[in-house]
Amino acid sequence: MSAEEENKALSRRVAEAINKGDLEAFDELFSPELAQEYKRTIAEIKRAFPDYHGADELQIAEGDLVAGRLVFRGTHQGEFMGLAPTGEQWTFEGLSVVRVKDGKIVEDWVEVNLEDKWQQRLDQEVLERQRVEQELHVARGIQQASLPKEIPTLEDWQISPYYQPAREVGGDFYDFFELDNGRLGIVVGDATGKGVPAALVMASARSMLRAVAQNSEPPGDVLRRVNNSLVTDIPADMFVTCFYAILDPRSGHLSYANAGHDLPYVHHDHGAEELRARGMPLGLMPGMSYEQKEVVLDAGDSALLYSDGLVEAHDPKGEMFGFPRLRELVAEHGEDSSLGGFLMEELYTFVGEGWEQEDDITLLTLRRSAP
Repeated sequence: MSAEEENKALSRRVAEAINKGDLEAFDELFSPELAQEYKRTIAEIKRAFPDYHGADELQIAEGDLVAGRLVFRGTHQGEFMGLAPTGEQWTFEGLSVVRVKDGKIVEDWVEVNLEDKWQQRLDQEVLERQRVEQELHVARGIQQASLPKEIPTLEDWQISPYYQPAREVGGDFYDFFELDNGRLGIVVGDATGKGVPAALVMASARSMLRAVAQNSEPPGDVLRRVNNSLVTDIPADMFVTCFYAILDPRSGHLSYANAGHDLPYVHHDHGAEELRARGMPLGLMPGMSYEQKEVVLDAGDSALLYSDGLVEAHDPKGEMFGFPRLRELVAEHGEDSSLGGFLMEELYTFVGEGWEQEDDITLLTLRRSAP
């Protein structure tokens, strides 16, 4: 047998080893470095195409070079080139040139035409982007429809909500409930997650809160009843944090309860005070109770309710805006009539240019006018 025929036979043995799944045979067919490279490549292909098989259908040899037309086939059952499994039969066609020295392949050049598969991947990416954008559009629509259309007007009180959604819409919400005797229910909350699931859970929680609050029950009882309903109404891996308060605008009396939400701050002459009340997030466990507390907002006092999108924002070095910074700012500037706008300016200064908002940001300031 001529040297050229031996080289062609060596090249054919590569296809035979691939068809048998005998990757160890590559140690006999290739130089050591090339053998390891082939093992990794074929193992990856075999994971995606377990029945991968084929042959050199045409071979031409000249000196120490062997050129061949490759045709391999396999069923696409695993991820490959970023493409999810399709279950389709793929055909790999291409050309290969190998150089043989001392009975082993020491160099190879392989060109396989997968242009249609790359186009398929691009098409999948376009469809996925369109799906994500559509989901975001739906989520934004649900969230915007759930926000109050009007801000309550109370004599000697200023109520200033601020809401800025992130690109990946979260589950922030706020609302106002007109109650008996001129009282006002105020809620700020956040459903876990992003996109449509978070928006749907948020909308469900808001509707339940609004329905239960209309009975003018105390805040702790409202959260208890809403929690028991949400437990059976939302996915097991989701929950809602919220702070619910009832304001009597004539006396400044504010009764409140908290379901695992970030602690609001009240600004008095002596600084910023946290409004603490114990309670688990809504929707986690049935039968939970919610501690109820009270505070009186005197003339010139203000309260800040907010979501974690503010305190959990990061600067370019990875530092969080954080609760201590927020409390200090409220203590120093709580008397400002535009506290929400001031805090957002401080946030933008903190995060710097090019900041990509990580989560929804909701701020709600409640201020009693000074005499």
